[in-house]
Amino acid sequence: MRDLYAARLQSGDLHPDPAQETVLPEFDRILTGLNEAPQKRGFFRKKTTPEAPKGLYLWGGVGRGKSMLMDLFVESLDVPVRRVHFHAFMQEIQNGLHEARKTGVEDSLAPVVEKVAEGLRVLAFDEMQITDIADAMIVGRLFEELMKRGIVIVTTSNRVPDDLYKHGLNRQLFLPFIELIKDRLVVHELASPRDYRQNRLSGSQVYFTPVNAEARAAIAEIWTDLTGGTGEELVLTVKGRKVTIPAYRNGVGRASFHDICGQMLGPGDFLAIAEALRVLILENIPTLGRSNFNEAKRFVTLVDALYEAKVRLICSAADQPESLYVEGEGVFEFERTASRLREMQDADWGKSEG
Repeated sequence: MRDLYAARLQSGDLHPDPAQETVLPEFDRILTGLNEAPQKRGFFRKKTTPEAPKGLYLWGGVGRGKSMLMDLFVESLDVPVRRVHFHAFMQEIQNGLHEARKTGVEDSLAPVVEKVAEGLRVLAFDEMQITDIADAMIVGRLFEELMKRGIVIVTTSNRVPDDLYKHGLNRQLFLPFIELIKDRLVVHELASPRDYRQNRLSGSQVYFTPVNAEARAAIAEIWTDLTGGTGEELVLTVKGRKVTIPAYRNGVGRASFHDICGQMLGPGDFLAIAEALRVLILENIPTLGRSNFNEAKRFVTLVDALYEAKVRLICSAADQPESLYVEGEGVFEFERTASRLREMQDADWGKSEG
């Protein structure tokens, strides 16, 4: 992987970053371990599961290049690998458990693990975070079973392991999983002072009006620049409810106004969105007033959540912030939202929090 990283530096796709370079030996350690021949036990015994190298838990501030390094690592592999966002993976596991329970199987996790592990050597998770108690209660045994099968787990996170599921319900039952991470994965902090995602947006227009072909093209260009143009659905679980971001990759979410503000969501849901994203691209914000008062209230709450979490908002809207909400109850309260929308357009907004 070190050679691939050097090639990207040479081409100008990447810029030298000492913090990123310190983690390259960990990725190369895993690559070397995966390429070692499986060991046999005894002359007549079948080949056993190869001794897997320790995995990696790479944590640090948002926009520091964790996902980019993960992409390079996956590109460097010549063994079966799956790269998936952690939220999407846990949603898949929960769905699998639900289906397994219908069959009356005694251990519903066993068939789910077998399906996930089949033919796999590496699981690469992006942005591990635990917010749902259902996930918290099974993730420890899930990881143990995957590791027993020789699967190497590499994951990124914005949090040090000790802060996972912090203040969560019945957290004491989750603590053994934190110890498992520390024991079976190398924990490495990516302490780069740079926030590359914010730097790429600095000086760029982030609020587009009116909603027309030009605005749609500009939004699409930003999405492509930040994500490569690809994404997958992100489903967040908040107190048993499902909150869906239609397109997601590397901390960047993309949704329409209706996708978020047209749904029966509350403050806790918007806080979960702000926690999961670093950038939200929100399209087709309409004019607001009596006819869509509930949607307008949700939009106000969403903007507050994004503002407090320093999430970068890129949006297309029917009008300028001060003219979005011009009639009906709530006009006065919307003045603060309009002010925040203006402030969030500033090139340097949020950089100090990165």
